[in-house]
Amino acid sequence: MIASTRSPLMWLVHLTVAALVILWTIPTAGLLISSLRDKDQLASSGWWTALSSSTQSTVFRAPGAEAQVEKDGRFVISGNILQGQGGKISAFGFNSRDPGAFEAGTSTTLPGNETLTVAEDGAFEISSPTAMEGNRGQRIFYTVAVPPRFTLDNYREVLRAEGLAASFINSLTVAIPATIIPILIAAFAAYALAWMPFPGRALLAAVIVGLLVVPLQMSLIPLLKMYNTVGGLLGVPGKGYVGVWLAHTGFGLPLAIYLLRNYMAGLPREIIESARVDGASDFEIFVKIILPLSFPALASFAIFQFLWTWNDLLVAMVFLGTGNDELVLTGRLVNLLGSRGGNWEILTASAFITIIVPLFVFFALQRFLVRGLLAGSVKGG
Repeated sequence: MIASTRSPLMWLVHLTVAALVILWTIPTAGLLISSLRDKDQLASSGWWTALSSSTQSTVFRAPGAEAQVEKDGRFVISGNILQGQGGKISAFGFNSRDPGAFEAGTSTTLPGNETLTVAEDGAFEISSPTAMEGNRGQRIFYTVAVPPRFTLDNYREVLRAEGLAASFINSLTVAIPATIIPILIAAFAAYALAWMPFPGRALLAAVIVGLLVVPLQMSLIPLLKMYNTVGGLLGVPGKGYVGVWLAHTGFGLPLAIYLLRNYMAGLPREIIESARVDGASDFEIFVKIILPLSFPALASFAIFQFLWTWNDLLVAMVFLGTGNDELVLTGRLVNLLGSRGGNWEILTASAFITIIVPLFVFFALQRFLVRGLLAGSVKGG
């Protein structure tokens, strides 16, 4: 009876999760495919057509009269309008009002008694019974079916020319310490709140819960002023990585302490009491017992903290700066949206570089996420 009652609900849960996974995966896959496509194909068709040939209409200017050679009594200019890029010409023309007037493989007469021939493979020939004059070459409009092309040139360009490599290092320099430092501090504080009786423990726990609802924007300016004042007294530079680490640590500690305290308070009391009977100190209990047992909660918070610090822009701009040498990945991506907003190949490659590290971190630690969150929510002490 219980199984039949829960069965529809379980199906609903599974279907919902599957739908969320699909909705999350499709845009990510589209972003990856787009970042690997040739920029001309990306501009002319969607990522879902990446495995099929695309049709493009463009124009090619043939060499001028200086390139003509005499052949069998005629003056000839020849070459290939595809320039080694591959594809199949379906139609061509010499007038912008009718760019596909002639089928590939046929010949047509140009003004001036010249003959133009364009083959399917892109080979063209302009011939005349008399010597051609003029330095500007003939424009040839053509329609070509281009096979799928994938390349890493988009990534090479953004990493070298657009400065994304330096911003990638900046983001790692910000995110890794800003994830480790609050975890270390919060683990000690959570153990004290969970297992070390001292006056005001309940009040301190209530204050930490209250800090969870304080908006970052409300406390950012006071924190910056306090940091500049203390930093001036200690001779610490006003902006730098230390300020970003401290700011992220301060903003992340309430959630970390709350999450870890709930988890640690739910651990078996018998284990801690047995260790104390055997003469173990609080530090030994914390290092040898609490930390190994709390790894799921530590991993779940590490995911949240790393994703937040990696994707942060506001704190990094305030405490680190906005110069080219200080910009993190999110700041660089915002600049590219303004300066290269029409270059989809640049934006897609940059965006995927921005999300590749969070994806790796999430998939590496996701098996601990649900365990840590659920254990911390259903157990208390």
